[in-house]
Parts: sequence; structure tokens; C-alpha cells
Amino acid sequence: MPEPVNAPLPLAVTIGDPAGVGPEILAHIKAREAEFGLPALRLVGPSTASFRPGQPDRASAQYALDALEQAVALVRSGECGALVTGPVAKSAIAEIDPSFVGQTEYLADACGMAREDAVMMLAGPSLKTVPMTVHCALADVPARLSQDLIVQRTRIVRHALRRDYGIENPRIAIAGLNPHAGEDGRMGREEIEVIAPAIATLRAEGIDATGPHPADTLFAPHKRGTYDVAIAMYHDQALVPIKALDFDEGVNVTLGLPIVRTSPDHGTAFDIAGKGIARPDAMIAAIRMAGEIAARRAASAQNRLP
Repeated sequence: MPEPVNAPLPLAVTIGDPAGVGPEILAHIKAREAEFGLPALRLVGPSTASFRPGQPDRASAQYALDALEQAVALVRSGECGALVTGPVAKSAIAEIDPSFVGQTEYLADACGMAREDAVMMLAGPSLKTVPMTVHCALADVPARLSQDLIVQRTRIVRHALRRDYGIENPRIAIAGLNPHAGEDGRMGREEIEVIAPAIATLRAEGIDATGPHPADTLFAPHKRGTYDVAIAMYHDQALVPIKALDFDEGVNVTLGLPIVRTSPDHGTAFDIAGKGIARPDAMIAAIRMAGEIAARRAASAQNRLP
């Protein structure tokens, strides 16, 4: 039996889209909560009896959005200690709310923050990685990258690793954008004009940042032991390695928020919903990580009291 997670308050947990695998995964977890050593959970949202597995519709998307709003309110009010979100269908929610890009961006808006300051990190047993750009077309990535974006987001990552993971001096490896990290400008100049100057700024601040590293070797086994987190330039550059290495235990963590938020690093899986074959591992990992971070933050706040 794993060591129990002793979070000071229950965690608010949404099942995501009720037509996806969220309901069956959480039903399995709730039935064996003590066995998994998890903190107390508060499932958020109305009954799912009216939804059919594998058949999402506008009502299921609205349910997911309403539950997310309720759960955020519970955490922000102090009634719950952290938020764990189930997977949603982004495009379906966007038909209801065109401003909805993803749960990370929604949480930034709900907390009154700039979306750029809510940073997605994917964390698993083998790797932690952060994409600089997330929900945008690959063709738009070069224009969205800037020195300021890389510097600001890397600062947020460093602070979170120190506060929430207890890594006093995080080693941060920053990938290039182009093949072979641009190969001295022959395959693109983003490394020379944007990424390297950002790394120089970070190093001048005392942050242990290195790169730009060629992305095709950065995630090799002998490289992963040389850093605590890898900063990638775009969505798939970050998510492909974490899903290849830690698909069943990968956790999506939102850094930079005033609240703790995690999510399993998988989607709604409408194609297998209701078949009883969805694995609970990633949701269990997300719950454990949220509880551990919440407990660490609570202990740190207690130690600061006079």
C-alpha cells in the first residue's frame, strides 16, 4: 500500500465531460480510496445519470464547464485545498463559450491572471516538461515565442519547483525550436535571436538554465538525469516524450496559480468510455500530486507564522 497523502483539506475533483472516461475512473478510485492512500475527495457536479458513455453532446459539455466553475469556487473560498480536473472536450465547450481555449487558460481567467502566467507542466516519474506555447497551430509558434515569454515562464517554473516540489536549485534545460537547435542559424534563427538571449538573462539572475538543446536528444535516457525540468517550445515537443515515457502516470500541473491544480495527462477517451477498460493510474497520480503540493504549501505557510 502506498504512503497516505495527508492533505489538510479535501480536494475538489471534477469528472470532466460525463460522456468520457472520467465517471468510471473516479468511481473506481472512490471505491478503493483508502487502498490508494489518497486524501479526502469532494466530487463536484450534478448526477451523471442522464449522460451516456461515448456520446458527448452540448449538455455534457455544459456539465463539464459548470462543474469546473463550482470546483474553482470551492478551492478559492478555502473550502477545498486543491483542484483536480477531469478531461474535457475543449472544442465542445468552446461552442458554448468561445473564449474557452483549455482548462489552464480558464483557470488563469478565473484567478484574475494573465493567461501567459499560468504555465502548464507535465510531470511523471521519468520526466517533467513545460511547453512555452500550448494551444495554437504549429505555424503560429515562431511568432508567439519571445525572450520575455521564455524568461517569465521559466521564472514561474523555477519558483514552482522550489515551492511545490522542494527542489532548491532546479536545473532547467531549454530546448531549441528548430532541428539541431538551428545549427548555427542554418535551420532557423530563433535559437540565436530569441532563445539564447533569454537563457543568458536567466543565467544572469542566478537561474540554472542551459541550452538551447537539440530536442531530438534532450529526452534520451542519459540526458534526462542532467536536468529537473525540460522547457520545450511547443505543445507536441513537450507532450510526445512525456506520453511516450509516462502515459499512465503523467500529470498536468498548472504552475503560477494562487491555487493548486492538477489533471491526468489524458483526454476524454470517448471511444472507450463505459467499456470498463480505462486505467485510473493517471488520475490517481494527479490526486496524489495535488494532495502533496497542498500539504507542502500548508506546511510552509505554518512555518512562516510568528
